[in-house]
Amino acid sequence: MLKRNKDHAGRESLMAKTSAAPAKGYLENLMSGYSKLLIDDPVRPFRENQLQDIVNDVDYGILAALDGTWVSYNVNYNKNVERPSLASGVHTTIMPSPGTNPGTIPGKFSFDSEEYIEKLTFALVPGGVRNRGGAAELFCGALKYEQSIKSVTRAEGQPGLQYTPIHEENGMYLWLSDVYNYAANKETIKRDRGIHAFNTEDYEKYGYKGEYRDEPLVQVKDDYGNPSYILLSELKEGQAYYEIIPAQDIKPGDGISGPYFIPDYSISRSGVIPHGSTITLLGDIAPSGGSYLISGAPQFPHGDAAWEPDHLAISPTMGGAGASATHPINLDQPAPAWVHETLNDGNDPGSNKIYTQRIMADDLYPYCVRPDLRLRDTLSGQQVKNYVQIQLSSKNKTGAQGGILNVPFVTRYVPTVEVSFTLWIETVVEDGKEILQLQYEQIILFEFQFGNDGGTTSWPHIQTNTLRKLEDIPEDQRKIIEEQFFDRPVIHTPLSETADMAVNPPPGCPMHRG
Repeated sequence: MLKRNKDHAGRESLMAKTSAAPAKGYLENLMSGYSKLLIDDPVRPFRENQLQDIVNDVDYGILAALDGTWVSYNVNYNKNVERPSLASGVHTTIMPSPGTNPGTIPGKFSFDSEEYIEKLTFALVPGGVRNRGGAAELFCGALKYEQSIKSVTRAEGQPGLQYTPIHEENGMYLWLSDVYNYAANKETIKRDRGIHAFNTEDYEKYGYKGEYRDEPLVQVKDDYGNPSYILLSELKEGQAYYEIIPAQDIKPGDGISGPYFIPDYSISRSGVIPHGSTITLLGDIAPSGGSYLISGAPQFPHGDAAWEPDHLAISPTMGGAGASATHPINLDQPAPAWVHETLNDGNDPGSNKIYTQRIMADDLYPYCVRPDLRLRDTLSGQQVKNYVQIQLSSKNKTGAQGGILNVPFVTRYVPTVEVSFTLWIETVVEDGKEILQLQYEQIILFEFQFGNDGGTTSWPHIQTNTLRKLEDIPEDQRKIIEEQFFDRPVIHTPLSETADMAVNPPPGCPMHRG
């Protein structure tokens, strides 16, 4: 979990007002003063009379940069791709072939790859969201999101493009803002006490005559072996004891010694997908050399190095198109000759190539094989000053885990087993002006049907896109977006007002009381 240094933020604000140094960019200001939360960092005590101040001062972290509406931005600087890009988004989708069932061997699949446009809206939830865990209190900055996607295709015999709704999603991001320790005190004990003042059993069995016993009784013995019971606080140093009778009540100060909550993630995303899956992803900002703001542009591979199974629409369990990391297919060259040949046992022993030939032969090559190369080719003609990279997953190697819930139909036929999501928030410099840009890659793994050896097949479903604020895309693209996603003319909010609202949202979240 990342924590903000509030003293650092205060000094930054003061220096900005008094220093003649050049002003920092938006991401530089936003990410200043963050570091990892460690066990030896101070933990602040929680007090009820400070609740509203805490709620009003909740941190949204990097999520503050997302506030607002983002739309597809279509530009491709790869001169080796002759086919004009119809849209900025690319998705690859694999589904069971008609006539098959979950036990079909070998698995048969249908493949679809399309370009798409998108509207992605984020809205900060005013005030902090309070999560109460007894001795631990966690406050989160919440960000709602809504996503609408339409495929863009060119229908044969029709002059215009067709826009078809293919995906809707909504959910919420959480930034873990502040962790507090809430130790018991006289007021909370009195308010929340749920035991009798005098315990008859304590008196009859152990001889305890007091009220509200808030510490254990221990059994001790005299020199003759006769047992009796005393409070733990009455036990002398080195004195032997033989039984412990736990206390049912707590006393002031309980909980102050921990254990303390130090999560290994800073960001969560919960989303509802209308196909019948609900996802929870956990993760963090990916640092580079200890810095959470990385200079330059995100790096993507070229040539043979781009054949990385984790980012391909062809998983190794699908046969890998007869290629591997040691014998890759160069995705920056035209597709291999066999992609357009008639395959048989002679030129395709084992049927690995014919199994995935239709993917390699798709019109969107090479993006139909590795969609995130579309992000790379957009960046190749841009001047990117810096970026922040967020990595989330439903299944992490260690530590806290997210999860996926599927409705019965999806569970039976196309179970979704893993979702990974990478989001780049980038500062792009154009005509001397800094523009924020989003790029993302989302990989969803389905598991259905089997290979020849009975092994379960993993089927990737990949989405990638580049987005900007509506005012930062060309007029011709803006017109299409407004026609497809907005019912009325869009009123543009000045960037200065948007940034101020993101950092200082209005207080008053009705959920802060737990």
